[in-house]
Amino acid sequence: MTQHSEGLWGRVASALGGLAVSAALIGAPTFAEAQTEITVTVPNPSAITWAPMWAAIGEGYFEEEGLSVDVQAVDGSSAVLQAMSAGQAQIGAPGPGPVLGARARGIDVVFIYNLYPKSVFGLLVQADSGIAQPTDLQGMTVGVGTADGAEVSFARAILTDAGMAEGEDYTFLPVGDGGTAAVAFLRGDVDAYAGAVSDAAILANRGLELVEITPEPYLAFFGNGYAVMRDYAEANPEVVEGFGRALVKGMRFISDPANEETALDHMAAGNPQEGEDRAFAASLLTAVVERMTPTDAYIAEGFGFQPPEHWDTWQESLLASGDLEAPFDDLTTAYSNDWIAGWNAE
Repeated sequence: MTQHSEGLWGRVASALGGLAVSAALIGAPTFAEAQTEITVTVPNPSAITWAPMWAAIGEGYFEEEGLSVDVQAVDGSSAVLQAMSAGQAQIGAPGPGPVLGARARGIDVVFIYNLYPKSVFGLLVQADSGIAQPTDLQGMTVGVGTADGAEVSFARAILTDAGMAEGEDYTFLPVGDGGTAAVAFLRGDVDAYAGAVSDAAILANRGLELVEITPEPYLAFFGNGYAVMRDYAEANPEVVEGFGRALVKGMRFISDPANEETALDHMAAGNPQEGEDRAFAASLLTAVVERMTPTDAYIAEGFGFQPPEHWDTWQESLLASGDLEAPFDDLTTAYSNDWIAGWNAE
């Protein structure tokens, strides 16, 4: 089973001018004087998908680290990796599968921050359905967006592990996403739904109270995160350190419910169209924050931590699907947790 999880603005506080003058008088560098410009490529134009980064931009956390961040959206992880390898971007947000594929082609890219430590897909049921685990779906219908989407293989693997066979113990029903999926639930056409975090947000925004029954092992198929080329990280350690510190601050900011309205303002600045439907944006942000929060087993390691066994899971999956021809001699060269403790230090 595999799954491929797949605009700049700056804000300076009004008081900064006075502070900058004072700093200049004592010979200290101002934020403006210390700025290092970096380009960060992301595989889609959503701001909420990359919420901690946009919160860090909006709250001035990157400025505090002496960084000026230019966010550029491209089409998919492959384009992100191409921009990085060509030197057009210093940091990117690809998926783990494409990173391993790039490394197999000799591109020395390193995954440094696990933005989505939980799978971007989930198996969802209505809160009052009485369904608590996959085996409870015996004889039931599972809705999916399309017949051949990545969510189908994700859900099939879960149900196979539960000892259930498609067509005998359960059936899939393509119902689309968004409003059509909500209608399918309300009419009783489906008993569960397999979809991405955005699908869950849409359904919640339509008034459906859903709970997730995804077994924890399947959350190991983590999603996109931040990566750098190894030679850039070695030549510019202060940039990597500053970027990660600001990112963790951004994650903490969006994790506090008291900051929701301000966080949504920051997201709307990153993608105004996405912010037009405030209620949906709030639902999506809630879902995104949950997916970005590590499981209880790893929360103590800090935001961005990459469990080695989860990389093993990804490699095994890619080998089984044929997306990788052979295992890596040393899989640990594909990722690094070296900065995590420093980024999370308070």
